[in-house]
Amino acid sequence: MLTAFARAFQTPDLRKKLLFTLGIVVLFRLGQHVPVPGVSFENVNQCMNEAKGSQGLFGLVNMFSGGALLQLTVLALGIMPYITASIILQLLVVVIPRLEALKKEGQAGQAKITQYTRYLTVALSILQATGLVATARSGTLFPQCQVRDQIIPDQSIFTTVTMVICMTAGSALIMWLGELITDRGIGNGMSILMFISIAAGFPGALWAIKKQGKLADGWIEFGAVIISGLAMVALVVLVEQAQRRVPVQYAKRMIGRRSYGGTSTYIPLKVNQAGVIPVIFASSLLYIPALIVQFSGSQAGWAQWIQAHFVKGDHPIYIVTYFVLIVFFAFFYVAISFNPEEVADNMKKYGGFIPGIRAGRPTAEYLSYVLNRITWPGAMYLGLIALVPTVALIAFGAQQNFPFGGTSILIIVGVGLETVKQIESQLQQRNYEGFLR
Repeated sequence: MLTAFARAFQTPDLRKKLLFTLGIVVLFRLGQHVPVPGVSFENVNQCMNEAKGSQGLFGLVNMFSGGALLQLTVLALGIMPYITASIILQLLVVVIPRLEALKKEGQAGQAKITQYTRYLTVALSILQATGLVATARSGTLFPQCQVRDQIIPDQSIFTTVTMVICMTAGSALIMWLGELITDRGIGNGMSILMFISIAAGFPGALWAIKKQGKLADGWIEFGAVIISGLAMVALVVLVEQAQRRVPVQYAKRMIGRRSYGGTSTYIPLKVNQAGVIPVIFASSLLYIPALIVQFSGSQAGWAQWIQAHFVKGDHPIYIVTYFVLIVFFAFFYVAISFNPEEVADNMKKYGGFIPGIRAGRPTAEYLSYVLNRITWPGAMYLGLIALVPTVALIAFGAQQNFPFGGTSILIIVGVGLETVKQIESQLQQRNYEGFLR
C-alpha cells in the first residue's frame, strides 16, 4: 500500500489528485471545529469534559461526524444525512417502479437518482438539525452536565432558525466536497470523508484508554487494544476480500464471418455482500427505545425496563437483540440489493449459462441457494465484529470510546481497500507498456 502511494506521488497527474484530496480533507476537518452561531463554546467544552468521553445515545452519529455533533459545529450532522438518504433511495428503488425504471436507464437514470438523493439529504438535514437544536436547548444533549441549560444562551426563534440553516448548509457543503473529491480527486468522496471522520477520533480514544488503565500506568491496556485492533483489521481484510466465484460460460455465436462469445467468466458473490449497512440499521433501531425514554422523561415500569436493558449496552438482552437484528438486516439487504432472477435473465439474454445448470429459472434458484448459504457466515461475522465494543466495555470500561468498534473498522478497512485499488488501477493504466515492450 505504501509503495502504491509512493509511486502515485511520482506521477504528476496522480500527485495533483492526491494533493487536491488532501486539501479538501483539511478544509473538512477545519469545518468540524467551527461552532454554530448562538452556541456557548465554553459551556459545550465544560459539558464535554464532564461527560468524560461517554457519548451516550448519540455515539454512532457523533462517530460519523468526527466528534462534531456534540460540539455543535457547522458540520455537526456530518455525513449521516447523506448515508441515510442513500439507504432510503436504495430501498425505494425496489418498491417504486418509477425509480426501478430510472435505475435501468443507465447513467442518465443514475444521475436522476443522485439528484433525488441530494434533495432528500437536505430534507433530512433540516429534520436532524431541528432535533439536535431542540435537544441542546432542552438540556438533554448532556443530561449530567451542570450548565446543560446554558449551552444555547439565546433561545429566541431567530437564533434557532439560524442554527438550523447553518447546520443544513454544512450538510450541503459536505455533499459538495465529497463530489469534488469524486470528480477531481482519488476515490469515492463521501467514503473518504466518512473515513476521515471516524479515523479522527482514534488518537484521542486510544489515549483515553491509556489514561484509564491501571497496569503499568495504562500501557498494558494500551498495547492490548493495539494488538486486538490489528487482529481485527486482518480479520476484516480477510473476510471482505473473500468471495464465492460462480463460473459462467458464454456460448459462441456466428455473426457473418466473425465468431463472438465462447468466453468464460464468473459472478463474484462476496461473503459480506451487505457491507456495514446491517450494523447501521441495527444500531439505529436500538437507539429508538432509549431516545423515546429520554425525551418523554417517563418513570413508568416500561421506561425503567428499557433504561436497565437497552441504554448501557452490556446487558445480555441487548447483546442478543443486537446480534439478531444484524443477522436479519444482513439477509434483508442482500435480498433487496441482489436479484437472482434479473441476473439469470441477463445471462440468458446474452447466451450465458452456469456449467451444469440450465438457463432461466434453474439458474435463478441456484444463485439464490448459493447466496443464502454464503450470507450466513457473512451475517455471523458482522454480528461478532459489531459486539467488539461490548467486549471492550466489559474488559476495559471503554464504553462508547473504544476506537476499534465493529462499524468503524468495517468502514475504514473497506474504504482503504477500495482507495488503494483505485490508485493501483490508475498506476497500471499509466505504466502499461502493452505490445511495445
